[in-house]
Amino acid sequence: MNKKGILRLLSILLFIALLTPSLSSCRRLRQKEYYLYFDTVSIISDYSKGSKASFTRATEEFEKRLEYFHKLFDIYNEYDGMNNIATINRLAGKEAVTVDYEIINLIEFSIKMQDATNGNVNIAMGSVLSIWHKYREAGVAIPTAEELASAAEHTDISKIVIDKENSTVYLSDPEMSLDVGAIAKGYAAEVIARNLEGLGYTSYVLDIGGNLRAIGTKPDGSSWRTGIQNPNPYSPEPYVYYLDVADTSVVTSGDYQRFYTVDGKRYHHIINKDTLMPAEHFSSVTVLTKDSGVADALSTALFNMDHASGVAMLSKFDDVSVVWVTRDGEVKTYGLGK
Repeated sequence: MNKKGILRLLSILLFIALLTPSLSSCRRLRQKEYYLYFDTVSIISDYSKGSKASFTRATEEFEKRLEYFHKLFDIYNEYDGMNNIATINRLAGKEAVTVDYEIINLIEFSIKMQDATNGNVNIAMGSVLSIWHKYREAGVAIPTAEELASAAEHTDISKIVIDKENSTVYLSDPEMSLDVGAIAKGYAAEVIARNLEGLGYTSYVLDIGGNLRAIGTKPDGSSWRTGIQNPNPYSPEPYVYYLDVADTSVVTSGDYQRFYTVDGKRYHHIINKDTLMPAEHFSSVTVLTKDSGVADALSTALFNMDHASGVAMLSKFDDVSVVWVTRDGEVKTYGLGK
């Protein structure tokens, strides 16, 4: 199966859980999928009683903003007429880069989340993450401890210099680079959702690569129900927990989709700041909270922390619920009823 086919299959499986509980809502559903942005599938779904023309306008706004954020936060490619994250990385240690205010907002938000999570989500880890990306793409070996340690010397987030008055960003360490993969999709989903809310849209669900953001409720005022995927592909149970979702976000970080295997051991893409290796505490961590950017950042941070440390860290946040799935299949929850 080609990449587009795989992404479409994943999107269908994801939305089975979201749609099954309400067949009446299913009959009203309008849905459109996109495959060109953030290297994933994105879906906008309309459960409202609005017109087809209204849905068309919503999809146009959704795609316009999705494409914009995809280009703005791209760490691999630059685009004509735009300075983006890739531009900042290319000019590290050379010059300050004039950027759109959304990049500054994202970086400032990321710095706050890095501090709040005790460094367990850090957009300045690009030098380390790029090494893992290279090895994962090759798929035949893992990085040496020496090259990872050398790269880790260039992950100090304080080396990001922001000049808000002149709208510039400068990396003072020429060997550092930004990787916003742990935050960018969630941040984009939240900004796009708030924009659609401001235009009067409700009873919509946005999905950007599995980052769900519900706008409002079902037309009858009730919540949607979505299932958390079972990380164990051999289990007869496809979902390990169910969540009621309304006017909020659900984001999962897991070890079961982006990985490769060397000598029989699986290496996934979420890298712990202390070991510089893939974190091994959990198979997945799902965060439920209003702000999709916060949910995205917390799911990564909590994946990198043991359970006790994660629970202690969560005391800094309001209205956050979490579902952990351990590597042996145990489900732990925080902020949720029995």
